[in-house]
Amino acid sequence: MLWPGTLLGAGAGYLIASIPGAMLGALLGQALDRRLALQSWAELRARLGGRQVPRDDELLFLLLGRLAKRDGRVVEQHIQQARVEMRRLDMSEPAQRRAIAAFNRGKDGRDHLRGYLRRFRTQPHAAEGLLRACWRMAWAHGRATRNERELIVLWGKWLGWPAAKVEALAAEHDTQRKPLTSKVNDYQHALTLLGVQADSEPAHIKRAYRRLLSRNHPDKIAGSGASQIQVRDATDRTRELHSAYTLIKERRGFR
Repeated sequence: MLWPGTLLGAGAGYLIASIPGAMLGALLGQALDRRLALQSWAELRARLGGRQVPRDDELLFLLLGRLAKRDGRVVEQHIQQARVEMRRLDMSEPAQRRAIAAFNRGKDGRDHLRGYLRRFRTQPHAAEGLLRACWRMAWAHGRATRNERELIVLWGKWLGWPAAKVEALAAEHDTQRKPLTSKVNDYQHALTLLGVQADSEPAHIKRAYRRLLSRNHPDKIAGSGASQIQVRDATDRTRELHSAYTLIKERRGFR
């Protein structure tokens, strides 16, 4: 974890009074980090610029606003999709007002999002939820443009996700209006979903499937205190993994 106040305090203290000064400066900087809840340089820049550090739910709508404005103009479908996300999260009226403000703030493009996203690197389910919501926004007007794709892949990189894994989520939302079984009727997509190759050994494919199934099982996620939306997404994900694994087994001819 990067604590900017601590680092700045230590650096300034060292310049003033060498090692003892660095130790005192680090302690003072740490107190500042805790008081202001600073965990990244982006959050420090926001504070210095008079902007509030976004809460987790606000960050989602900050991203959606930035994405909606990516090609220069926010259209009605973007606004409607933002409202859909509010309903998915079952937001109260005050939370909706904060979400709208964050969406509008995202459109101005002034926030440094990398530092905000880094705090989700240790929260894989929350990170996946952010990326899925971003893809839903990108497809809101019927297609995800190149600029939107590049931005979401970049955010995925900041979250610690490889580009191929982020793009795999895009493929799912490209077909979200079709029946669930059609999401994995393509062999190559099934391989991508499990993170395996066409020539992978059956034992490797089985291990990949079981690992992903364990990681995304809705009972496990519910037990970790996740929201109902996250549990529902995990349920859909589990069904997709099962369909993908079944398709690969049938194509490769193993049990």
